[in-house]
Amino acid sequence: MVLPTDYALAVENLTVSFDGFKAVDAVSLYVDKGELRVVIGPNGAGKTTLLDLICGKTRPTSGSIQFLNRELSSMAEQKIVRNGVGRKFQTPSIYPKLTVFENLEVSFPKGRGVWGSLFFSRSEEVKSRILEVAKEIYLDEDLDTEAEILSHGQKQWLEIGMLLIANPQLILLDEPVAGMSVSERKKTAELLRRISQGRSVVVIEHDMNFVREIADKVTVMHQGKVLAEGSMDKVENDEKVIEVYLGH
Repeated sequence: MVLPTDYALAVENLTVSFDGFKAVDAVSLYVDKGELRVVIGPNGAGKTTLLDLICGKTRPTSGSIQFLNRELSSMAEQKIVRNGVGRKFQTPSIYPKLTVFENLEVSFPKGRGVWGSLFFSRSEEVKSRILEVAKEIYLDEDLDTEAEILSHGQKQWLEIGMLLIANPQLILLDEPVAGMSVSERKKTAELLRRISQGRSVVVIEHDMNFVREIADKVTVMHQGKVLAEGSMDKVENDEKVIEVYLGH
């Protein structure tokens, strides 16, 4: 039996094996509400697999994933979403032919599913929520723009907005600033700091300057295990981290 915890997200002793290879090996991770945690480490360290396990895309071999004291490890992926977990992958998965407004609209929780879509109406509540989120992701002046003509960075923001519409309490982001311009990275740092107020955000990132700007706490993974954890200063000065990751 897993005991209740004060943490928003409590990952304990999490392991997943693929044909005997432990991609994630006895990982424990505790994230507070309102915390922005960044997970770093070399390629193949198990970072993306960890997010896959939390959001239900992959099933763990053993261990526990508690989110707001609900066990996620045996929950279906869609149920995990309904329980307040939002995930953004490396490549933006937006609807290119729809406008920014329409992309946000189809992500509105009441519009999901067959019955939701049939009886979904563009109420004032829906419109005001879309405008609120569009402003937060810097796209309030691009509501009528087709998503395919947005810049790469704007597409990334739109996908974050598509998560925010449902107001998840845990957001998982995989390399959100890859391919962005310097100014887009700066605005993304501001956006992530803002959206972590009152919810938990876990980010996988390789850009150390960006990590320094946003992280409350950093977890370093290596060969499926947690190698080090703490503030950016602590992690950057850790000899093991320098040896396996930062020294490259």
